[in-house]
Parts: sequence; structure tokens; C-alpha cells
Amino acid sequence: MSTDAILSLREAVRDVPDFPKPGIVFKDITPILGDGKLFKKSIDLFVTGCAGRGIEKIVGIDARGFLFASAVAYQLGVGFVPVRKKGKLPFRSESASYTLEYGEAAVEMHVDALRPGERVMLIDDLLATGGTSGAAIQLIRQMGGHLVGAQFLIELEFLAGRRNLDGVEIESFLKY
Repeated sequence: MSTDAILSLREAVRDVPDFPKPGIVFKDITPILGDGKLFKKSIDLFVTGCAGRGIEKIVGIDARGFLFASAVAYQLGVGFVPVRKKGKLPFRSESASYTLEYGEAAVEMHVDALRPGERVMLIDDLLATGGTSGAAIQLIRQMGGHLVGAQFLIELEFLAGRRNLDGVEIESFLKY
């Protein structure tokens, strides 16, 4: 992992206080997305983490995860599978629920998105509490996918989201 890439990406992440509610400091990645060189550096980090692992599909989580996951799938020449919020996929799907601090939510994946044994990498922009990622991992396994690992641009270590992804190899590039 390139130290220069990590430093330049870290410098570009913008803190937005009190968003989406008071007391939260939102890590805004739009400066990375808006700078072609930085966006390429971020994609290159993900692609490097997939190299030599026989990845056959990239699974991305709604919505910012789609930006990174689809670009990585393109670079690797493999398929992209969206994990969407409940009710957003047009075909038959399976769902997995997870707990939020204010209730419960669910994500879905098409029933034919993965073949049994297909080697999968999960990619998202952020690992916080691990609820959404944990639900996506449940879906990958439910569909018979072989989860090789999970990658995140940012990890908020103080929220201990890794504990909800027990047994999954996790790589995060920017840790706070």
C-alpha cells in the first residue's frame, strides 16, 4: 500500500461537523471523487488488494460503495453485484436486516447475483458499526458466494465495526 496515496487521500477527506445530526462528524469523500488523480489512487488501492486472489465478482453496498466497487470490477474485468436498500431491486431478491441506533433496516441482493462457490470481494466506502456490511456478508453467504474479504476506503475504528464482521479478512485504507 503506497504511503503517498494514503496520505494524499487522507488529506482530501473533509470533516463535516454535525451531519447528518448533531454530534456526528461526517467523513466526506466527495473531494476524492471529484479529483481524477485521487479517485484513481483510491481505486488502485482496492484493485491491489484484490490482485492474485481469483476474484470473480465485486459486491458493492448502496450507494457510495457502488462508486468504488463498480470501478474495481471494471479494472479487474469481473462482474459487479449491487447490494441495495430494501425495495430498490427490480427482480426477486433475498434480504438481510441489521440494527441501527434508531431502529432496523434491510438490504437486498438478487437471488441470481452469485453462483455457488463464486469468489467475491465486498467493497464499501466506510466501515462504521458494521451493520450494513454484516448484512451484505450474510447475503453473500446465503447466495453461496465464497467471501474472500472486505475492503473499505475508511474505517472508523472507534465504532468497532470489525467485531460485526467476525471471520472476514478486512482491509481498510484510511483509519480514524
